[in-house]
Amino acid sequence: MRWRSEQNAAPLREGQGEPTNLAAVGRFYITTPIYYANDVPHVGSAYCTVNADAIARFHRLMGDEVFSLTGTDEHGQKLADAATKNGVSPQAWVDQTSTAFKAAWSALDVANDDFIRTTEPRHRTTVQKFLGEIYDRGFIYKAPYSGLYCVSCEDYYTEDALIDGKCPVHMKPAVSMSEDNYFFKLSAFEDQLLEWYEANPTAIQPATKRNEALSFIKGGLKDISITRTSLSWGVPVPWDSDHVFYVWYDALINYLTAIGYGTDPERFEQWWPSVHHLIGKEIIRFHCVWWPAMCMAAGIAPPANIFVHGWLLVGGKKLSKSMADDDSAPVKLTDIAPEQLTAEFGVDPIRYHLLREVPLGGDGDFSIEGIITRYNADLANNLGNLVARVATVVGSKCGGIGPRPMPDSPIADLAATVVADTVAAWTRFQPNAGLEATWRLIGAANAALEQAEPWKKDPGAAVDAVLGDALEVLRLVCILASPAMPSVTAEIWRRLGLSGSPADGPFDEVTTWGHYPGGVPVEKGDPLFPRKKA
Repeated sequence: MRWRSEQNAAPLREGQGEPTNLAAVGRFYITTPIYYANDVPHVGSAYCTVNADAIARFHRLMGDEVFSLTGTDEHGQKLADAATKNGVSPQAWVDQTSTAFKAAWSALDVANDDFIRTTEPRHRTTVQKFLGEIYDRGFIYKAPYSGLYCVSCEDYYTEDALIDGKCPVHMKPAVSMSEDNYFFKLSAFEDQLLEWYEANPTAIQPATKRNEALSFIKGGLKDISITRTSLSWGVPVPWDSDHVFYVWYDALINYLTAIGYGTDPERFEQWWPSVHHLIGKEIIRFHCVWWPAMCMAAGIAPPANIFVHGWLLVGGKKLSKSMADDDSAPVKLTDIAPEQLTAEFGVDPIRYHLLREVPLGGDGDFSIEGIITRYNADLANNLGNLVARVATVVGSKCGGIGPRPMPDSPIADLAATVVADTVAAWTRFQPNAGLEATWRLIGAANAALEQAEPWKKDPGAAVDAVLGDALEVLRLVCILASPAMPSVTAEIWRRLGLSGSPADGPFDEVTTWGHYPGGVPVEKGDPLFPRKKA
């Protein structure tokens, strides 16, 4: 049996990056990993979530029907232990901890369509239906199991995978466990997975991560334990009440729960071919090997696209006294709460930084110095300065009323190229390149103003022409940058005297040159991005 996505992406020119595997034109389903409810939101999880949100916003901007999903993973031994330590039930504990993620994403202006919790009844129903289907098809069996287990990972390790007997991720001693488990016949899908990878070369991206997953498969697959009897905090196995499903298998199925698998077949059929998982590289094995095989075993197609991002690595000097109690202690990414950053820089500037600084796919440095440098250069000096300069000169030379752009402006051709490049980059899951392209337009408008110096000239056609072009550039920038900075672009839009919002379409029409109406009041307002001191 061969598994093939509905649509293969078109080839790209060298240097463009890799295409996404768009499975259904006009419909776009994007997911983040669901975050473990015993953790706290931090810059690393914000990086993934903001990128997913901005990509979803871009597809809405393009006129696609979009469904975006995030949520919390709320089962497993760690959560049960934490609940006991805090003197509450596991359900009470996750009810409390999951709210932190909802609050964090709301504060970052993440506009997800659904927030799933794995303790919800709808999820239990889907898990039991999906894994029950795999069981009925003969791909799950019962056998005794002994192994070395890391409670923090909620995963078993072979002895040679440990470092001095410790988990290679958490560096905590693995404990020996033995119990009867149900196993998934992962080994039965080795050839089918290899066929699927060959037939769908862009399903896993970037190519380096695809190769990593392929290497794991080619190394030989062993059957994997999917249930536990040593704990009760999990989804019960419907055919054996002594077992609960292992947290990872429960968690992966959230992507199906949210679109009605087993409860709303029509909705599931509409959305599943268009799914795009955005995940961190530490969970490649689960998503790029186990998950496609589980889908095959249940009789559904594997996910159309899995995009693997790298890690943010903390660099630079100490963050600040406000961000850590001990100024001499090294700072970990998990120490940095998103609200600490937005309090210092604002929501949209932090969104912009997370999208612009580190391309999806590779690792990248994260530092306060980097935020300040990007903020001052891109936002204060370029975008903010353009908005302020244009509004000031319109006020002094045009009576505060914005003139129309020139139909034959020398910037018009560049604008068309920038729009095309921006769309291509966002479609490839490269928001950083999309924003870089958009900022070329800002640079062109600033350069045209510097050359024309309208503030030195008397009011007239020449002044109107260069200011009208600059206002049109700002209109286009508001549209193209709105997935990254929805609030700031809406405010600039308002100051330009425009009605509606930058997200109003249709996209192909509103991104053509010359739609700034002219004859409307332009407001200067307070500085959008006051400069920050390093």
